[in-house]
Amino acid sequence: MRIGILFDLDGTLLNTLDDLTDGVNYALAQFDCPAQTPAQIRSYLGNGAKQLIALSLPEAMQHRVDEVLDVYRTYYNAHCQIKTGPYPGIPEALAELGKKYPIAVVSNKPDSATKPLIARYFPGIYALGERSDCPRKPAPDMLKKAMADIGVDSCVYVGDSEVDALTAKNTGVPCVAVSWGFRDRDVLEESEPTFICDDTADLVEIIEKAAKTVEG
Repeated sequence: MRIGILFDLDGTLLNTLDDLTDGVNYALAQFDCPAQTPAQIRSYLGNGAKQLIALSLPEAMQHRVDEVLDVYRTYYNAHCQIKTGPYPGIPEALAELGKKYPIAVVSNKPDSATKPLIARYFPGIYALGERSDCPRKPAPDMLKKAMADIGVDSCVYVGDSEVDALTAKNTGVPCVAVSWGFRDRDVLEESEPTFICDDTADLVEIIEKAAKTVEG
């Protein structure tokens, strides 16, 4: 059995919170809506851009979600690499894992932002973001497509939220949840991932433990 390692993006490989917050607040300002704090944006992430905007808007503006979303996407796609960067130790962990496993990134971030970020920070790694032709996480479709595209039979999925843990469960693969991202550890524990990793220095070892559960 050929096993791949699939990663979420925001909060797992890249700290994108500041650029996401700036993008949302730019869009909100165009419609005279109050700004959101980074802590609020952090709690809204994980279910795609439309849900992010819906949660950021006041109730009275919910009928204009799609308009605000269009402004956000245009702005964010042009400004998504201003304050964003990899978490310490992530490039090294990917390099080590890449010697043994095929690697892919699967994110609910729009594909139009996911691919440029991966091309810049982790060139050569397969990337799949949210697209209209593939149901987003926690549906298993994105993971299954990525596995087929990189030629693996199963995988370990690494993410930072309850959405990622549920995605792995729905796909029938183990999940390594990381606690340096956009959810607190107690939220991760409630989602019952296979393993929780608290430090990037331990990431390779924990992923390899998870891979052994696939190998049997």
